[in-house]
Amino acid sequence: MKIVVLDGYTENPGDLSWDELGKFGELTVYDRTKAEDVVARIGDAEVVYTNKTPITRETLDACPNVKFISVLATGYNVVDVEAARERNIPVTNIPTYGTDAVSQFAIALLLEMCHHVGEHSEAVKNGEWTNNADWTFWKHPLIELAGKTMGIIGFGRIGQGTGRIAQALGMKVLAYDAHTRPELVTDTCKYVELDELFRESDFISLHCPLFKETEGIINKDNIAKMKDGVKIINTSRGPLIVEEDLKDALNSGKVSGAGVDVVSTEPIKADNPLLEAKNIYITPHIAWAPKESRQRLMDIAVDNLRAYAEGSPINVVNL
Repeated sequence: MKIVVLDGYTENPGDLSWDELGKFGELTVYDRTKAEDVVARIGDAEVVYTNKTPITRETLDACPNVKFISVLATGYNVVDVEAARERNIPVTNIPTYGTDAVSQFAIALLLEMCHHVGEHSEAVKNGEWTNNADWTFWKHPLIELAGKTMGIIGFGRIGQGTGRIAQALGMKVLAYDAHTRPELVTDTCKYVELDELFRESDFISLHCPLFKETEGIINKDNIAKMKDGVKIINTSRGPLIVEEDLKDALNSGKVSGAGVDVVSTEPIKADNPLLEAKNIYITPHIAWAPKESRQRLMDIAVDNLRAYAEGSPINVVNL
């Protein structure tokens, strides 16, 4: 079979191997593909892998030989899954590869907001400690997490992973999810309604999918329900936050800090409101990217193709 990877660079910038995928047929890997080149690059391929390159209904009309589409990510909104379903084309995703990596990164943002490690290190290198009158100094209030409350919106695998680390730090966890798992409830972790989460949390971390009902869930009305000085973390999807509203809340001090690894349009646009906000860390969508995580992604991508070739597709999102 002919196999095309439309945008493989972010998954494998050179430190992994596509060889296992290539064992299934004639493999062509492109680092990146512009929208106008998608049809030509797919050509008569049977199998198409994409990460962020859209595959539209028009693409499928122009490439009738496509029989299998695999997204090199968990989110699959770049593919017109309905158009694929109408053509009996299974669309698969990679649902579990980044659980530990993203949970770890959410906590990294949490700890950076509490201790400002990077800024203090730069201050020392710039001579501020050498020239300080005292044996110590700090440029921001430092925060001890034990006894604080972490609100987690979306308590799936990554939300639970984040919650476990938060509890290990001595925090209490309030979880909100459409589907509850009673066995996860403990003295330090319980499910609550969204308004209670907003009202009681010192920190709020987003781990929910981007659906119509979650889009813009962090907005001025919900921010008004939160504690003064709350801190917000987003390692899920940028459009969960109304960015203008978060900017205003950060600049007013209602929200005292934020750490986001995702924004509404990526790469971030020069006019994104969050670039004008105080007390925010913005990272370039890297929570998923440790080599260990990307290797798991590669392994599952291979498993998806193997299952398709054997006639029993797995991780299918549209059939």
